[in-house]
Amino acid sequence: MKKRNWAILAAAIAALVFLCWRTAVTPGQADTDTFTPAVFGTAWALLPPVIAIVLALLTKEVYSSLFVGILTGALLYAGGNLVLTLNTVFFAQGAEAAYGMVPKLAANASNTVFLVLLGILVAVMNKAGGSAAFGRWASKHIKSRTGAQLATMLLGVLIFVDDYFNCLTVGSVMRPVTDRNKISRAKLAYLIDATAAPVCIIAPISSWAAAVSSSVPADSGINGFSMFMQAIPYNYYALLTIVMMVTIIVLKMDYGPMKRHEDNAAKGDLFTTAARPYGDVDDEDVSTKGTVADLVVPVLVLIAGCVVGMIYTGGFFSGAGFVDAFANCDAPTALVFGSFTALAFTFVFYMVRGVLDFKSFMECIPAGFKAMVAAILILTMAWTLSGMTALLGAKVFVADLVASGAAGLQYFLPMIIFLVALGLAFATGTSWGTFSILIPIVCNVFPQGTMLTIGIAACLAGAVCGDHCSPISDTTIMASAGAHSDHVNHVSTQLPYAMTVAAVSFVSYGIAAFVQNVWVSLVIAVVLMVGTLLVIRARSAKKAAAEQA
Repeated sequence: MKKRNWAILAAAIAALVFLCWRTAVTPGQADTDTFTPAVFGTAWALLPPVIAIVLALLTKEVYSSLFVGILTGALLYAGGNLVLTLNTVFFAQGAEAAYGMVPKLAANASNTVFLVLLGILVAVMNKAGGSAAFGRWASKHIKSRTGAQLATMLLGVLIFVDDYFNCLTVGSVMRPVTDRNKISRAKLAYLIDATAAPVCIIAPISSWAAAVSSSVPADSGINGFSMFMQAIPYNYYALLTIVMMVTIIVLKMDYGPMKRHEDNAAKGDLFTTAARPYGDVDDEDVSTKGTVADLVVPVLVLIAGCVVGMIYTGGFFSGAGFVDAFANCDAPTALVFGSFTALAFTFVFYMVRGVLDFKSFMECIPAGFKAMVAAILILTMAWTLSGMTALLGAKVFVADLVASGAAGLQYFLPMIIFLVALGLAFATGTSWGTFSILIPIVCNVFPQGTMLTIGIAACLAGAVCGDHCSPISDTTIMASAGAHSDHVNHVSTQLPYAMTVAAVSFVSYGIAAFVQNVWVSLVIAVVLMVGTLLVIRARSAKKAAAEQA
């Protein structure tokens, strides 16, 4: 055995001995509502997601990376006690929140059911030939890579109700089109991801608007929905992401790892790497009877069903106003209603028209479930990792960090809020959790006025940016699933693009705090974004010319 292997074995034995000793000298149970770990509210609370993210980027393997992050968090919480660690990983449950894997999966059961139903619906539409028919139709009308990318972006912008719904629907509809036009799966995943959370966060009628509105403290005297509307033109990350997509598509420019994927796609390799996580789904046999209507009609019913489900759960049919119903909706429940309605309608629609027989339809149920297994597994571990950071007091650490920087830094505070929100969302993989932590703090720092609006917008933009970048974000995972792209490929190719927009947004918040004019600040931000991309394009062209010389 090599010396390195002996060293690894010795380290493993030493760690096991230490943990056994800690198990012997510490209690094996803890009340999650009263127990406070030694590292609570410290920088150690962010160590588990940092470990998971670094390992995922280094090893290119997301499952083990997430589990190691979860295990690290549980060990920190349990003080090294193995019994308490295992209880924490799988069963930790508080009076008002779920932390462990089993309670987290139960708490997010509606999201899981929605994913399964949508997976089945996509499998049915593919089996009936609807997606293939749309691809044939699109090939006659969309004849360029630029057109295919613009169509994907436009569809993503139009489906603004919910990010989960956006990712899987846009992916299933546009995948045949982008494949025909030799657009890499990594680029498709980026376009899906960039029109999911960044679009939802500036859409008044969306589940995200409801999440933001509900995060504003009731005793602050601030109307949450009104504040959300005022913050839209200051939400630079979301707006500039759209500007960036249009610019890089029209200018036909790519850089970083994405350029290699796009260059390979132009030669016929849509994946670049050997990973084909959804290869068996892509290659399945489909019906030749399908038409464009077999894809478009079920998708329209799905959209209508989800919207009706949202206003229903928000109390619209019990007398609540339309806007209030959206603000108070139960998005996960509404998505289940909408997807089940669409699936039931599609069954009748296909049976009546003879597009698909009963047996073939039933075969799509396990196929659709199978297609979502990878996404559900990653999501479950991502939710659990978020639970570990909550148990370790990450929000306390972040709240103290923001509060300590408030004094004497009024005009620079939006920039600080943006960075803190970005870091927290990146580490925990959740925008909504970041909203709930930071928005009350921002409301206390800026009680009223333009600076309050800019501060709220900086919080929202930073949270969406972190969510967009993070490999453990549910939206990032769903974008990979929607595009049928390897998840690590999606993360590594998207990161340079997202960080470019983040850098321009960071500078723009400094400008906005001093200018305090919404439209002047927005114009400056857009000019900075386009200018930055033109500089990158010029430098990339110069570098390519030097390599060819």
